[in-house]
Amino acid sequence: MTVVLSADQARRIALRAQGLLGAPDRRAGVRGVLRHLGAVQLDTISVLARSHELVPYARLGAVGRPAVEGAYWGSETTFEYWSHAACILPMEEWPLFAFRRRAYRARGNLWGHPVSPETYRSVLDRLRAEGPLTSTGLGGAKRTAEWWDWSDTKIAVERALAFGDVVCTERRGWKRVYEAAERAVPAELFETDLSDEECLRRLVAQAGTALGVATRADLMDHHRLKGAQVDAALEASGLVPVQVEGWPAAAWADPAALASEPRGRHRTTLLSPFDSLIWDRARTERIFGMSHRLEAYTPKHKRVHGYFAMPLLAGGRLVGRVDPAREGRTLVARQVSLAGPAYVAPLAEALREAASWVGCDTVRVELLADERMRPALEALL
Repeated sequence: MTVVLSADQARRIALRAQGLLGAPDRRAGVRGVLRHLGAVQLDTISVLARSHELVPYARLGAVGRPAVEGAYWGSETTFEYWSHAACILPMEEWPLFAFRRRAYRARGNLWGHPVSPETYRSVLDRLRAEGPLTSTGLGGAKRTAEWWDWSDTKIAVERALAFGDVVCTERRGWKRVYEAAERAVPAELFETDLSDEECLRRLVAQAGTALGVATRADLMDHHRLKGAQVDAALEASGLVPVQVEGWPAAAWADPAALASEPRGRHRTTLLSPFDSLIWDRARTERIFGMSHRLEAYTPKHKRVHGYFAMPLLAGGRLVGRVDPAREGRTLVARQVSLAGPAYVAPLAEALREAASWVGCDTVRVELLADERMRPALEALL
């Protein structure tokens, strides 16, 4: 019989699967968070911190930022590749993306005008002889000052990254550092050659584990798979069909997520808009009832919640938004909205913790959607 879940059960299962319900495994640290989630999205925007730093912070609390960077870069435990978007991935997932590397190779020319086979070979030869190198070290990232005008070398190395001939396991000053894949990927993983079918089966299973409970669209979005790919892999993935009350579409769950009732302490924190709990906007609205989107690229006069509005998670629900900034040692909440006065204390807790984490010792709230909450909020701050 198909298991029937209430919407509240599905919400708590999703929170636990994402490491936001129950005691965090601090011994496993940042790498444990990455292995648990399967992918952490990268983005250039840095307000409080870059998004890939905010993700483990949301789950572990004020883990040292050097520890975050040290866990991600410069070792044989992670690599960067195209998953949900550009993501940091656990190195053990290298074989799972062979299907995507093969698909890119079959397409041939990627990202701009064609480059000659000689240029491509030259890039690989340089990396094997001198690597790891940035695109600047390889000869320059751009032909002109325009951001989009990549050099032949940059196109070649990005193509080699997509094809799997090179790998990025580090960033320096936010620049990718490239290395020959056979040198950077442990031999047992580099030599593992999975079929497309096995790659997709494992990725669908991994997505189901990371999400806890998910619709077909959710599973597609997690690693940006096609519908036909998910359909072909579902039966063998080990996920089981469930029905979630109020969800219009069929859903599947990780059997381990159904084995016990999700209980424990809820994390109170601000979430990056690129956090995997909420990066799928349709899923976020379905589970939490919040319609949220990044407004960084929206003209300022058209923004509703701010440049980098971070949802406030408290009691297992999304109960507000904060658009943060930093001025010296002051964390500035440029714009704040809350679902009600009951959430003033969680908001103050989240702001104080975030301020301490980024080295600020005061918090200033500028625009508060409901000014009647200001006296209570400022007293707690």
